[in-house]
Amino acid sequence: MKESNNIQEILNYSILKVSKTTDITVLTVIKLLAIVVITLLLLYLIKKTIYKSRHLDIGKKYSLNNLSHYIIIIVAFGWGLELLGFNLKIVLAGSAALLVGVGLGLQNLFSDFVSGIILLIDSSIKVDDVINVNGLVCEVREINLRTTLVLTRDDKYILLPNTWLTRNEVINWTHSVSSSRFEVNVGVDYASDVDLVMSTMKNVCTGQEGVMKTPEPFVRFNDFGDSSLMFTVYFWCENVFRVENIKSNIRHDLFYKFKELGINIPFPQRVLHMPKEEK
Repeated sequence: MKESNNIQEILNYSILKVSKTTDITVLTVIKLLAIVVITLLLLYLIKKTIYKSRHLDIGKKYSLNNLSHYIIIIVAFGWGLELLGFNLKIVLAGSAALLVGVGLGLQNLFSDFVSGIILLIDSSIKVDDVINVNGLVCEVREINLRTTLVLTRDDKYILLPNTWLTRNEVINWTHSVSSSRFEVNVGVDYASDVDLVMSTMKNVCTGQEGVMKTPEPFVRFNDFGDSSLMFTVYFWCENVFRVENIKSNIRHDLFYKFKELGINIPFPQRVLHMPKEEK
């Protein structure tokens, strides 16, 4: 009995007095440590469970894990404040006017936070997606509450405010599938064999590394230009982010193949008429 009383005294020992009615005791510290341990354990288990799922792609797993992370941290933080003697209802009610004032001053910041939550919930833009926003082609690397980290094609990391992705028109090339269709245009001389041009373009594109076999590439005779016949070869590619390198290789091979077959790629010509000088 005496030993029990000693343990009780140790647990109730006051380390710090917060207010007249609230003390931080040894038991309070133990409870706070327990909250930290439980929070870390929950975060680990939830992350492990989400990433083991075979029904979600990597982008949705990332979004779900981040949302769970933020929710658990907020709940744990509120629970910790309650243990320290803070009444959250009174604190929130008392600071309502202050929050309104701060909110008006930090509208853009709060807009970014709300946009971040929207991006994480609706998964319209996910990690590893290749997007085009305001002409900037980039790959999404991280989606946080305020900003999104992207990698551009010239290997530069940029932090975009989340409102950029919710207010501007965004082309998501990998939203539903990992591949997308691209094209390479070329003009040839009017004296060229049209069938030979089309078959050559298709064969060069089909044999190019990185071009998908299914759907197979196809060629379209697009137009009669001012000085050339206009053709376009269309192909599908999974390496959307680095597709410009593949397009460059196709143009390179087409140039030398056309040269080998005697197919000319004309350049624009202009005739300049000079007025005759009066004698």
